[in-house]
Order: sequence, then structure tokens, then C-alpha cells
Amino acid sequence: MPREESSKATRRNTRLSSSVTIENPEPNESHTPSVDDLTFGEEETITLDALLSNFPGRRSQILDLIRLMGPLDSPTLPIMVYGDASTGKTSVVLEAFKHLNRPFVYSSCRTCHSPRILFESVLNQLLLHRKSSSNGYSSAKRCDKPSDFVNLLREALGNVVETLGSTSGKPITGKMVYLILDHLDLIKEWDKGNMILQFLFSLCSVLKMPQLGIVLISGLPPDVYYSNMGYTDPIPVYFPEYSEDELRQIFLRTQDNNLKLYSAFLDVVLRPFCRVTRRVEELSTTFSLLFRKYCEPLDDLGISPNEDLKRRLYSHLKPHIASCLNEVFRVSSHLHDGDTRGERKQKSSYSSENRDELDTLDLHMSTSAKYLLIAAFLASRNPATLDASMFDSTGGMDNRKRKRKASEKSMEKKEIAEQEAVMKGPGSFPLERLLAIFQCIASVGDSSLGEEEGGEDEGEEATGYDKENNNLMSCVLLQVSSLCDANFITKSGSCPLEGSIRYRSMVSEDLALKVARSLSFPLAKYLYRR
Repeated sequence: MPREESSKATRRNTRLSSSVTIENPEPNESHTPSVDDLTFGEEETITLDALLSNFPGRRSQILDLIRLMGPLDSPTLPIMVYGDASTGKTSVVLEAFKHLNRPFVYSSCRTCHSPRILFESVLNQLLLHRKSSSNGYSSAKRCDKPSDFVNLLREALGNVVETLGSTSGKPITGKMVYLILDHLDLIKEWDKGNMILQFLFSLCSVLKMPQLGIVLISGLPPDVYYSNMGYTDPIPVYFPEYSEDELRQIFLRTQDNNLKLYSAFLDVVLRPFCRVTRRVEELSTTFSLLFRKYCEPLDDLGISPNEDLKRRLYSHLKPHIASCLNEVFRVSSHLHDGDTRGERKQKSSYSSENRDELDTLDLHMSTSAKYLLIAAFLASRNPATLDASMFDSTGGMDNRKRKRKASEKSMEKKEIAEQEAVMKGPGSFPLERLLAIFQCIASVGDSSLGEEEGGEDEGEEATGYDKENNNLMSCVLLQVSSLCDANFITKSGSCPLEGSIRYRSMVSEDLALKVARSLSFPLAKYLYRR
């Protein structure tokens, strides 16, 4: 049994030695490298039913991937697996090869961050070479140029195919070898990255070896890479974002104990967080912390919660949901040297001596971008029906007027409304509403700055809104794109009735207040409080 485990670990380490960090970099001297190291091994194969059940919501993608790779020894066109981050692309591809038990070479462009490292990573695995102290941690072949890579790859691949043909008595796998390149979109950031991408897309036609199959994994769609270079376009397999029901199935699979209690917890937290992100790793980190908080009032974690207990547990968790929504998806800025997270929280006490320092905005953006960020924040937090009263000629709605004693019924309605607001999270808005709010608050900001600086003419120069309205509005569309790239604003899909893209603000109220203070803009005056 120890020999089998050692052999399995060595195969895995040999296969991924150039793309991941492993705790024990020294190879097992008793193990003789073979083409078996290019597969997961017979003992690790899984059935198709197990593969489908391991990935909820990915049945069609798994079946498409297996169908495109075809039967044993069947040549295939390049395949591009693409989709947003954390949609299961890499996991599904690797598990599909575990099911098919076919030899492959895996290299990630995140760790292989230059053409030379990428080329040598592929060659090392095909040549069954592993860096170690005995060889000075050097590669089997030095390869800097794409032309050299083609010649060395043809030679190495020919040797592997010949070896595979001589092992016909073993339960391996045919005479096809697959090259899996992960994080392909990162190549665009390399020096001469477009040239490397064109080379990789045309690799099959240049190599002219039907025994090589190529699987590309990318966070960007195929349209980004298309060019008139004459190569065969890869066959796309799209991995969409997980739906709320699919995320529920994924998280329920991680629980071994008391599924009813965890299901009740997901009823509370899944919907508001899904409106902000659907990345499994982000949600998993947050839910693990919130679930411990959710279970604090319980003495017995094996209890099956009834409706009354669910309400009490929700009341205990409710104050922490909004803070987690702000904290987890906050756009972080650089901490000062020597500051830890705990020290930074201690500094957030509102003492008079530290208040000015804390209110200082520690990121740089243009004035129009700041107003646009505030406009997006207001559009996500305020109901659209109140825009007319919020942004009227009086300069906003006074939230403190018309106070009267609330009845029990109205208080109950208010609590229900607050609960619904927490469950929904930040609202989405169309681009037209964002621009309308931006126009209103930018003009108010100009006039307030002009009053503070003592002159109406000086106020016009603050943002240039009144002076160069057309030029500024043309720049606003570019600013929206920049804020989306920086994750201050995110696209939340399109409305089937409106037919236009909707957006959602991702910034916390603390950050929005900091931006407003840097502009001397009265944000609280325009923020609707329930």
C-alpha cells in the first residue's frame, strides 16, 4: 500500500511539476519515470455518473467536452473552454481527463509567466523530466523561440506516441496526447503576447501531428483572440455563472452534518450575496464565517430548526450580513507600513486627532470619476421612484422632517422592508439613470465648491461641467468602463424589457463617504434612509 501511494504521488508531481508548488521538490529515486506519469493513473479514474454529480450545473459542459474529444485516437480540433472566474473550468477539464484516463500535459500561464517558462514546462513533462538538486533545477531542454519549441515538441511528442503504441497491453489510453493551457488570457499581458497567442492557436497546423490535442482554458471569450491569421478557430465551450440553485447544491455538498440547518442558513444569506458575486471561493470564505455566527445561539448543532428557531437565528445573524457584504467586497487600498488589519480597525475610532487622517482618501481618481462613483452608489441605494424628490432644485430631500410617532404596525412594516433590503442587496440601475444622477450632483458640486472658494467663476473651473458639458459627458462613458474594470461598478446583466445593460455599485458606504468628503459633497443629504 505505501508503494502505491508513493507511485501515485510521483505521477502527480511529475505531471504538474512546472505549474504548481509542491512541498517535497525531490523526486522519488525508486520510481522510474514512464508515460503512466502523464495520466492520473488507473486507480484514480472515475465514472461518468460520479463526474456529473461532482459538478452541479455543469452537465452539458462535461458532455460537450467528452464528445468533442471523441473516441480513442480520434484527431480533434483545438477546444477553448471559457467563462468567468470560479465557474469550474479547470476542475471540470482535469476531472474529465481523470474519467477518460488519457495522457495530457498541463501548464498554467499564471505560474509559467513567460514564453520560455511555458515552452520548457511542456517539454519537461513530455520528456518525463523533473527539476531537482541532482540536475541543478534545470530544464531538460532550453527553449526561447517558438521555432525551437516546434522542433523540440515534435521530437518529444513522437517519442511519447511511440511509447504509447508499445504499451497496447496496458489499460492506457490510445496514442493521443493532449496539451492543456490554463489562464490563456494572461498571455495578452506578456511582451509580444499577441504573437505568442497567434502561435499557440496555429500550433496544430504548424506541427502537423494529429496525435496532439489542444485544450485552451480562458477567462475571455474567443472573440477577443480572433484575427485574420489563417489558423483554425478553436471550438468554444462556454461555462456560464452558477445560478442560485446550483450554488445551493454546491454548498450543500460541502456539508456532512445537519443539512437542514445549513439549508436554513443558505435561505438567509445566499440571495443577497448572489446579487453581488457568484464566485464560489469568495462565497465559501464568507459563508464559513457567517455560519459559525449563525450557530452561536445553538447548544446542539444537530438540531432540526423549526420556523421559530429560524427567525431567532436570523435575528442574531442579521446585523452581520450587511457588514460582511461591505467588508468582503470592499475595494482594498494599500495599508500603511506596519499596519495590520487589527491595528487598522483600532484606528477607526472617531477621535478628533485621527479623524482627518482617516477621512483622507488613499486612492487617486479624477474629479469626474469621483462624482460618477457617488452617482452609482446613490443609484444602487436609493429607490428610483425618489429620484425626482431627491435631486430637485432644493438640493436634496431632508430625511429629518415630518417625524411622528410610529405605530406598531408601521414599525413592523419597516422591519420587513429593512429585511427585504438586506436580502436584496445593492440594487441595479440602467446607464441612463446613472448619467442623470451624475449630471445633478456634478452641477451641485460645482456650485458648492464655488461658494467655498468665494467665486462663481472659480466654481465653474472645479470640474468643468458647465464649461465643457459635451466633452465631459463623452469622457463619462470611458470613466464608466474604467470603474467597471476596477470593480467599483459591476455589470449585472441586461433587462429583457429595457434591452439595455444594467449596473450595480460595489463600494461600501464608508468608501463612498470618503470620496464625498474629498469633494466636500453632502452625500448624507441625498442618501435615502428607511
